[in-house]
Amino acid sequence: MELLDEFINKKAISRRNFLAGAGTTAAAAVLVGCGDNGVAIPATPATTTFTDADILNFALNLEYLEAEFYLRAATGSGLATADAGTGAGAVTGGSKVPNLTAAQQQILNEIAYDEQAHVQFLRSALGSSAVARPTIDFTSSFPALATAAGITGITFNPFADFDSFLVGAFIFEDVGVTAYHGAAPLISTAGITAGYLTAAAGILAVEAYHAAYVRTALTGRAIAAASASPATAYPYLGFANSISALRASVGGGNETTLKLPTTTATASSIVAADTTNAIAFSRSTDQVLHIVYGTGGGSGLAKGAFFPSGLNGTIKVTAA
Repeated sequence: MELLDEFINKKAISRRNFLAGAGTTAAAAVLVGCGDNGVAIPATPATTTFTDADILNFALNLEYLEAEFYLRAATGSGLATADAGTGAGAVTGGSKVPNLTAAQQQILNEIAYDEQAHVQFLRSALGSSAVARPTIDFTSSFPALATAAGITGITFNPFADFDSFLVGAFIFEDVGVTAYHGAAPLISTAGITAGYLTAAAGILAVEAYHAAYVRTALTGRAIAAASASPATAYPYLGFANSISALRASVGGGNETTLKLPTTTATASSIVAADTTNAIAFSRSTDQVLHIVYGTGGGSGLAKGAFFPSGLNGTIKVTAA
């Protein structure tokens, strides 16, 4: 944990300034897409109204997942007890990624800090209403999703090496971007006037930076392998695209395939966005639930994959 602790100490002042600038719980609430009095979130087949605390706790569940993944990959240890909440669920699996270069270690440290800071921020905003960390599974969920995605011949473990880690990170990061984008239109008029939309855009940007790094690293390493003499295979790009296809199947589409550049290629291989306007994709809470539960369409889905006992809070069961 020493490397991460050192990084956190360097960032502590800027984080406190951000919290001060975000202000009250209401300000924090709109970071994940709601106004002071709750919002109506479209669902199928009806419209369900959730409170600020409901929205914040949904986001907190997802941040728990990301923080535990990156902290374990970077340091071998997860969230501190104080950051997990009373009665927190167990986290199964996860270990420090071995044989990292200094640059790779620093990148893992930074992303781990960002996700840990998101957990701390949301818990601070929610106060006594914050849900505890749900039970999280990194042991069986990754191999099961890899099998569902058609990745064969290996027992997929994103903590085994840096290339495998990139594929594991790819599973989460695009989902984070689409989830925050999906929340942006839910900010109230009063919240927009108060500057909350700007704050929400800043949080989305952090997740987009993470996603861009992961997508660029996968593509760059594939280019390097293909350009080597002799050229070598880099299967991890294909693994990521198989995961992307699975996410599209269970999470409402909204994916951009990673591609190696060629003299005839015109579509982006890095940016996940629509091809007409280059606008990042968005997903509803329902679509996000289907992805993290690892199962496609259908109402009443309440657990699975990374959350074997489901999320904590109100938003935890699929509507369609």
